[in-house]
Amino acid sequence: MEALLDKLSEQHELTEEEIVWFLGHLTPELKNKLYSRASEVRKQYYGVSVYSRGLIEFSSYCKQDCLYCGLRRSNWSAERYRLTEEEILECAAEGYELGYRSFVLQSGEDIHYSEQVITSIVRKLKLRCPDTAVTLSVGERSEGFYRALYNAGVDRYLLRHETASRALYESLHPGMSYDNRMDCLRILRGIGYQVGAGFMVGLPGQTHRHLAEDLLFLKAFHPEMIGIGPFIPHSATPLKEAAGGTVEDTLVMIAMTRLMVPDALMPATTAMGTLDPAGREKAIQAGANVVMPILSPLQIRRKYALYEQKICMGDEPAHCRSCLEMRIAISGYRMDHGRGDHCGYSRLTKKEHQE
Repeated sequence: MEALLDKLSEQHELTEEEIVWFLGHLTPELKNKLYSRASEVRKQYYGVSVYSRGLIEFSSYCKQDCLYCGLRRSNWSAERYRLTEEEILECAAEGYELGYRSFVLQSGEDIHYSEQVITSIVRKLKLRCPDTAVTLSVGERSEGFYRALYNAGVDRYLLRHETASRALYESLHPGMSYDNRMDCLRILRGIGYQVGAGFMVGLPGQTHRHLAEDLLFLKAFHPEMIGIGPFIPHSATPLKEAAGGTVEDTLVMIAMTRLMVPDALMPATTAMGTLDPAGREKAIQAGANVVMPILSPLQIRRKYALYEQKICMGDEPAHCRSCLEMRIAISGYRMDHGRGDHCGYSRLTKKEHQE
């Protein structure tokens, strides 16, 4: 086992069989060594900085029917909302005043927000909040849509692959295409975005081999951003009786991913903090280096319920910022409110893609 950990730390790779064996034979002592190695590697690339992204969840409508998600279209009990353009811009402006220079605009797959609408929002946000990075996360769209938003100023795009196993993906996403998901990621990469992929840990039917597939996909695709969080069952979905993922299993995957893709930007997710009050801090100690405090209006936050019992639903943005800064400082790291680009990114690269 020590030899496999050494190989993972030094060569940043394992075979599928080695990953499966490693996951099946982890001891508490070896997990601690894994977390320590992952923390050392992230410091080599990003020091002690933890980058903040102001998260604006602007619509809870979704056309998809994913079995695990509280926003699925078949959840008739879900409270739906849509923020107006001005409401979105006001959220960003408040975040900008608090020092944020990176924003994430996220929603369900809501076609109400057309290419024209989102393009207008992004352009106005960039004018109102100069020198900021904008990340978009609105699901599967056309190549034309992706290109238009890139040219409008969007810097990054988050589209978690959810699982690299075709069979598992199709069992959880009725009416969706595994091939289309992967095609979207490749198109985003080709356009020039800083691309985000990622997966959930603890999905029903997920095995160590499935997790090995995820790690190998991420190693090969090499996205700039990788989001990994625990599956948390929602009471209004078909998977409400499922066991769900654990913080411990998720920490293992965060650490292994950090060692497989050492230069990635990786969030300590709110889901980790929901399962464990110290979950985000543990994720940072295991190799994560991004946090995404919520800037959405307080009155609508609970309606964006991917899962239930989500933390920070009643925190004002200023309080959320100071709380996270304190927690991160106690963990031995430093909050960075700048753009927080990938260490290999150059703005000249984006200019070249646009030309």
